[in-house]
Amino acid sequence: MSAIYRALALAAGLLAGALTLSPLSAFAQSFPLIPQYAPQAGQYGPQADQPGNVVSDDELASSLRRQVVGYPTSEPAGTIVIDTPHAFLYLVMGGGKAMRYGIGVGREGFTWSGTETIVRKAEWPDWYPPSEMVARQPYLPRFVAGGPGNPLGARAMYLGHTDYRIHGTNDPSSIGKHMSSGCIRLLNADVIDLYNRVGIGTKVVVLPGNDRQASADDGSRVASREARGPEQPLSLRSSNTTAVY
Repeated sequence: MSAIYRALALAAGLLAGALTLSPLSAFAQSFPLIPQYAPQAGQYGPQADQPGNVVSDDELASSLRRQVVGYPTSEPAGTIVIDTPHAFLYLVMGGGKAMRYGIGVGREGFTWSGTETIVRKAEWPDWYPPSEMVARQPYLPRFVAGGPGNPLGARAMYLGHTDYRIHGTNDPSSIGKHMSSGCIRLLNADVIDLYNRVGIGTKVVVLPGNDRQASADDGSRVASREARGPEQPLSLRSSNTTAVY
């Protein structure tokens, strides 16, 4: 009988403790107080999957940091929208919100617009410079193995049947600038984050490079080049010449 009394006393004590638990403490045990998509402090610090170039929060303009913003759009949740004029990538979350990333986009003469889908994803991809790029810059390497020194960075997402990609970069200073040959580049920390949120078949809408066209565009067009070739982000030196693409 003594064993039964002890068991009953223990159960009564646990029940009393649960009843005295504050509502806030109970909520905190069930749900995180920080929303899933809230920007985190130190989100650009060194991580296990980001050897090589990393950028600290202090080095990146606040507007270019990954963050949730208001973004009214008719596009469904899960769609990627590339705002070329303002160098932002939006991952639509629904409810008038989107995750915004600072990006690097095409320089004058190398922008494009339209709608594509992600058809392939790769981690630390190898880089084979396209023939059009090699023709413009014959001193470029013909192959760069995946890794911290690769211009495609930590991740790549390939768009439809084009030569364009959404990818990382080993040149953090290019984020927020119009200096590529058409591909969309993100910081490695951001491209890893985006890579983990989207899958094959994700719709990608690239707005025109002109502000007025971008505001009027409905994202329904098929992707068409305004550029002369695809881009990979890196400043390479050969014979004292810098290649920016």
